Amino acid sequence: MGERVDLMGLSLEELKEVVSSLGEASFRAKQLFNWIYDKKVIDFSQMSNLSKGLRDKLVNRAYISQLEVIASQESKDGTIKYLFELEDGQRIESVFMPYQDNRRSVCISTQVGCGMGCNFCATGLNGLTRNLSSGEIINQIISIARLRDEEISNVVLMGMGEPLANYNQVLKAISLMNDGNGLNIGMRRITLSTCGLVAEIKSLAEEELQLTLAISLHASNNRLRSQMMPINDRYPLEDLLESCRYYIEKTGRRISFEYSLVKGVNDSPKDARELAKLLSGILCHVNLIPINQVEGLEYSKPDRNRINNFKAELEHEGIAVTVRVERGADIAAACGQLQAKEAKR
Repeated sequence: MGERVDLMGLSLEELKEVVSSLGEASFRAKQLFNWIYDKKVIDFSQMSNLSKGLRDKLVNRAYISQLEVIASQESKDGTIKYLFELEDGQRIESVFMPYQDNRRSVCISTQVGCGMGCNFCATGLNGLTRNLSSGEIINQIISIARLRDEEISNVVLMGMGEPLANYNQVLKAISLMNDGNGLNIGMRRITLSTCGLVAEIKSLAEEELQLTLAISLHASNNRLRSQMMPINDRYPLEDLLESCRYYIEKTGRRISFEYSLVKGVNDSPKDARELAKLLSGILCHVNLIPINQVEGLEYSKPDRNRINNFKAELEHEGIAVTVRVERGADIAAACGQLQAKEAKR
């Protein structure tokens, strides 16, 4: 018998190939798809509308991978951070965020580590190990839904890694999230965050998906952005914003610009006015993120007054802006804090 195939992360077409190789009718693939992604069942014996013969074949020839929960921590605000182990022993973190309006959101990872080296983010401290497969990406949503026994309504690809540096697997996972026969998560409830890979932003524009694109900006000029984010040396602000305009033109979707406010670095009224000028005329929204403390990094967040003044400057210049509500910072589950290390006891 050959190596068993992992069905997690396979599309309907790929499941049809598996079913066909077992000598079964193609309609069985849709039933299988529904069990994996809608019902979130991983035991073939529980797939009651499949014939016993097919179930026996699947046991011998296939399996549905699981993520192993190594640790979990719950924040005082209800946020839960999961440390998952993958089949090869690598580890990633994912975050579950319940909201009072009944939204159930998950923040998921797309890579083991990150190679972008942003100097305010914990994930990049140890560099990039590897990309995740579509199965490992989608499995984070399914695993959390099973652990919580709740349906997930919103997904943010904002955990460990740069999603657009793992373009094909991420797009495949998004297609699986959105499929009406599976997880059925609306495209407008999916947010993809990138540090600004220009060529990939243009490729994503061509897909004309109705997801929310979030761009990690964090500075209003090239000098400062290059200090904070090495990717800016490759794709300076002029190129990045040109790709953003192209994206808006192709999709008709507003872009969200993420701006981490760092005390004494990028939080002055002058910075705010420079940012407003930079984004003038672009269909966008600015999400201000008071920086989250990361062990080993020196940055700290501005006081509330300074944050409010920065927001007021942007509003005065006609820029739509909100301050992100901090979730899970007490368990290092907030923006920029994910590191896939077990918590100190």
